[in-house]
Amino acid sequence: MQSSFDQAGIDAVYRVIAERRDVRHFVPGAIDEELLMRLLGAAHQAPSVGLMQPWRFIRIQDPAIREQMVQLVEEERQATGAALGDRNAEFMRLKVEGIRECGEVLVAALMDRREKHIFGRRTLPEMDLASVACAIQNMWLAARAEGLGMGWVSLFDPDKLAALLGIPEGGKPVAIICLGHVAGFYPKPMLELEGWAMRSKLADLVYTDRWQDNNSA
Repeated sequence: MQSSFDQAGIDAVYRVIAERRDVRHFVPGAIDEELLMRLLGAAHQAPSVGLMQPWRFIRIQDPAIREQMVQLVEEERQATGAALGDRNAEFMRLKVEGIRECGEVLVAALMDRREKHIFGRRTLPEMDLASVACAIQNMWLAARAEGLGMGWVSLFDPDKLAALLGIPEGGKPVAIICLGHVAGFYPKPMLELEGWAMRSKLADLVYTDRWQDNNSA
């Protein structure tokens, strides 16, 4: 079947994928309410295993809660730096979040009472997490298309964040999402610009028929 999108539309999809960035630097300014709802709507259109739609989004509007979240991230930042050993100093120089500066903070979480959803999860129960990741990626791409920066922060203790936000037993926070206006988008992923890591070559990650160890001599 031939695509129902013209070439400009196809090119736009690939462009927004290529230019999506994990943003840490924001400029002040509120996000239009209608735009925020469009981004949440994009997230809600994500595929999910068994159509369980396990994503829950908590919009953080209390400045005191936002500040407590900053402290939780800082605790984990220190612990992560210590765990990195020789790369501790290098890691501690990185900006890992923009919670104070961004226009909107959301927390993406897994729903509670997920055990009743068996379709597609009997042998792969983690597919609920994969579904939430798809929703986050939908929002990320939509935000980039709308000219907004978005950052996924994962440096936090999920139990402490769940307690702070009143997430019920069985639910689990997956991501702190920072959304906001930016002065510009990084030309490459920030961690690549900072020399932390480089993108792998696609050819090294695609195998045929069986697993191949491309790192073996």
